[in-house]
Amino acid sequence: MHLLDIKHLTKRYGRLTALSDVSFSVRAGEILGLIGPNGSGKTTLFECLGGVLPLDAGAVLHNNRPMLSRQQRSIIFYLPDAIGPWPDQSVRWAIEFAQGFFGGRADLRDEIIRQMDLEAVLDSAIGSLSKGQRKRALLAIGLLTPQPVLLADEPFDGLDLRQSRDAAETLRSQAATGRTLVLSIHQISQAARVCDRFVLLSGGRVCGEGTLEELADFAKATSARANVPQAWSDRLDLEEVFLALT
Repeated sequence: MHLLDIKHLTKRYGRLTALSDVSFSVRAGEILGLIGPNGSGKTTLFECLGGVLPLDAGAVLHNNRPMLSRQQRSIIFYLPDAIGPWPDQSVRWAIEFAQGFFGGRADLRDEIIRQMDLEAVLDSAIGSLSKGQRKRALLAIGLLTPQPVLLADEPFDGLDLRQSRDAAETLRSQAATGRTLVLSIHQISQAARVCDRFVLLSGGRVCGEGTLEELADFAKATSARANVPQAWSDRLDLEEVFLALT
């Protein structure tokens, strides 16, 4: 079932068109990966979906009905990348404040703290944390919010291999409970391990949408039309699919 449908979304900054006629769907309970290089429009798209930026054209539909900006905030929680809110407050304070402000699920608090390995830094100031620690703390806050859709911009940035694996397992467990996650990821290999489906974005346009198998079939067909050797197209993985379609 489509939880969200993004229809012909366009965003301009003066003469610059950051997003052009972007359309794709988000299914309930999936992890959808938004894949694209720097400058492809990923953050602008998240800011539009999260209600931070107004749309110049297009619509965001929830259960086939257009959403107003205030409705977007009740359905979608947007977690930006590279932010450090409340730098003088402890991780414990930030989690409790966010839960009280947004009305998140208190019954998940201890589990998420454990899964994100935050016990040792609960009483540390957010401003004193390393990049990876801060990322895990913010992910915990995002996962504890009540909105059915979480947009997380670069959720694995700053995490080492083990931390990335543990965070991916936490995200998968949340999706298994019905939470819908949309992740903007530039590490394509990481996206391939955690996401169910993908939206490929390049130059502000959608170049492909689907599972890895669906995108690979599309890329193979495209490669065949371009006379690319079959031996190469048979070896397609997500990285090669992205390169073939963008």
